[in-house]
Amino acid sequence: MKKISFVLLLSLVSLSGFSQKKLYTYPLGVQAYTFRNHFPKGVEQTLDIIQKMGFTELEGGPQKGQTAAEFKKMCNDRGISIPSTGCSFEELQKDPQAVADKAKALGAKYVMCAWIPHKGNDFTLEDTKKAVEVFNAGGKVLAENGITFCYHDHGYEFRPHDKGTYMDYIIQNTDPKYVSFEMDVLWTIHGGGVASPQELLKRYGNRWKLMHVKDLRKGVVGDKSGHEPAENDVVLGTGQADWKKIFKLSKKAGIQHYFIEDESNKELENVPKSIEYLKSL
Repeated sequence: MKKISFVLLLSLVSLSGFSQKKLYTYPLGVQAYTFRNHFPKGVEQTLDIIQKMGFTELEGGPQKGQTAAEFKKMCNDRGISIPSTGCSFEELQKDPQAVADKAKALGAKYVMCAWIPHKGNDFTLEDTKKAVEVFNAGGKVLAENGITFCYHDHGYEFRPHDKGTYMDYIIQNTDPKYVSFEMDVLWTIHGGGVASPQELLKRYGNRWKLMHVKDLRKGVVGDKSGHEPAENDVVLGTGQADWKKIFKLSKKAGIQHYFIEDESNKELENVPKSIEYLKSL
């Protein structure tokens, strides 16, 4: 009887999931840019595709000709929330209050900026210092409105500076009360190398609030340009990223929102495979 009870207990433990911890336990999120070729053909049809794929979170905003309220309702009708939206560097610099108002209209708690203006491939210390100034000032306004500002790295910030990189300079010289970060794994590898996502998650911990879950084709060596061909964006788990290590460290850092972003031209084929990979971890 005792032997049977012990076997039964082991079975229950296994079924309850205690015997194997899953690495990815968060809602499925997607970056709207993934469907950039679909939204212009029909917003509702595109959101239907996103819903059918199983996504419940979207990082994005109203499409051309829409208000934030209209887009939010379309998403809500499909069980999709918008925890994060984007803004340009210029918008943040010129009118951060307008950026905050748009985010609040969408129900977003985060605003991310994914590009710092610079000439060609020449990203300089002057560009970096300007970004720190704009991020601190704009981030303060957003924080006063209950919104967290995040800068999304793009590869070019990993050029060497002093004993680190321009990315280190940005993180170290922005106020944690007003500026946080969104890690784009592909661009982090493209700019800093395969181990860079893990290193940065360890080094800066809870400064990271969001993540773009995106993989870089094996064999591609980044050039710190912030540019690469679309075909180098591949299905999760088939590229260079060590997702098991990345997710262990991102959980420790406290990241809550993860957005698949597929910049290839095979998004309808690639994204379902990436979702299955996440579920398998």
